[in-house]
Amino acid sequence: MKVIYDQDTDTLTVIFANGLVAESDEDKPGVILDYDALGNLLSLEILDASRRVAVPTQIEYQVAPLSA
Repeated sequence: MKVIYDQDTDTLTVIFANGLVAESDEDKPGVILDYDALGNLLSLEILDASRRVAVPTQIEYQVAPLSA
C-alpha cells in the first residue's frame, strides 16, 4: 500500500494495488474510487484533501492484534 499527498493539487491518494484502472467511480463528491477490470479496488483519491482530512501530511499506521 502506498499513500501520496500532492500539495500542489491538494490530493490524497491511497494505492492498494498496482494495476490498470478500468473504471473510476466518484461515490461521494471529491472521493474517487478506481477499480480494475475484475472489480477489485485499486486506489482511493480524495480531492481537496486539506479540507476533508485533519492533517493530510501525517500518517498513522496500526496493525490490529490477532483475535484468539
